[in-house]
Amino acid sequence: MDELKRKSLEKLVKEMEKFRGRHTELITVYVPQGYNILKVSEQLRNEQSTAQNIKSKATRKNVLAALEKILQHLKFYRETPKNGLAIFCGNTAENDGNVDIEIWAIEPPEPVKIRMYRCDQMFLTDPLKEMLREREVYGIIVLDKSEADIGLLKGKRVESLKHLDSIVPGKTKAGGWSANRYARIREGLLEDFMKKIGEIANAQFKGLADLKGVIVGGPGPIKEDFANRNYLDYTLKKMLLGIIDTSYAGEYGLKETVQRSEELIKEASIIKEKKILDRFFDELAKDGLAIYGFEEVTGALKSGNLELLLISEAFDWVEAKLKCKSCGAEIDKTVRDEFLKDEKCKSCGGEVKLTSKKEIAEEIVETAGKVNTGVEFISPDTPRGLQLKELGGIGGILRFKV
Repeated sequence: MDELKRKSLEKLVKEMEKFRGRHTELITVYVPQGYNILKVSEQLRNEQSTAQNIKSKATRKNVLAALEKILQHLKFYRETPKNGLAIFCGNTAENDGNVDIEIWAIEPPEPVKIRMYRCDQMFLTDPLKEMLREREVYGIIVLDKSEADIGLLKGKRVESLKHLDSIVPGKTKAGGWSANRYARIREGLLEDFMKKIGEIANAQFKGLADLKGVIVGGPGPIKEDFANRNYLDYTLKKMLLGIIDTSYAGEYGLKETVQRSEELIKEASIIKEKKILDRFFDELAKDGLAIYGFEEVTGALKSGNLELLLISEAFDWVEAKLKCKSCGAEIDKTVRDEFLKDEKCKSCGGEVKLTSKKEIAEEIVETAGKVNTGVEFISPDTPRGLQLKELGGIGGILRFKV
């Protein structure tokens, strides 16, 4: 699934999860790929008969209206779309007594594998959320004698799962203890600490269907002992990709381990993204082929001079229509969504109200496809990804200097 489709699906799921019915009046329908669309209509007509028995008059009316709206919508399909259908329909009015039956019907970016009809107080989005599940996962363990962190690299994000502090003392001998006794106590505490790290890592990583490997890192020598001995379950130990030297432990050590694991996980999205951003910022530093800024990039794109388009996953530019509250002037504006609240009327300086807005990322990507420009969506969760976001969330590399 490309990032634009992922972003669109995430937006739909979030929107559906906001709605709560007053009673069981929100309808969810999933139609699997290849399923007969006429049989779906037949089932829904049967549900109409069942719904006649609902005791609450308001609920009965809303459920019947939603079912009828879905049936009318299904008439537009001669057959089930390639990936199936996900349909959400029901009364979404915020105030009691009001009725606003809305419908959303999409062909998901991945095949629907279940057939479902559900009438509940909320829309069921679990099958769509499963499509959004990150399928590129690496387990990361960073440790030294004083602390350890266990985390995951999920796609382009490093997620911290657990931090542990040890009670292993330093090498300086405690007063009144023999050197041998002190060393044995210290070794025992270190052994217990590594066992605990292994137990927690096993609990966190085992059973992850999409786990592609495990990496162990840290600034000291105990990472080798941990990796080479049997603290990790044998199934995870077989997935050990390598041991990485870092300057830090702790949560920063997790990110440093990922940064230094380029050869181990060179196929991972975060490494591919790093190479692209390195090229972009190198070109920017030498005043080469890199450009940024909405007008500059979209201008180069329309002229066919953009080799690679970089869009932040946090890209929030919109086409907005505004109206002045004082003089009534209408304003068309292409601007970052977060800046809309600061807009003023240029004619009289008065406050403006938003009448409509439309996201434009999809249009930009479609334009890129028409002129054979490559597109990369960039996560804002890395330092350089955050830099691109702060540059307006859009950048690119030119085919030639103008």
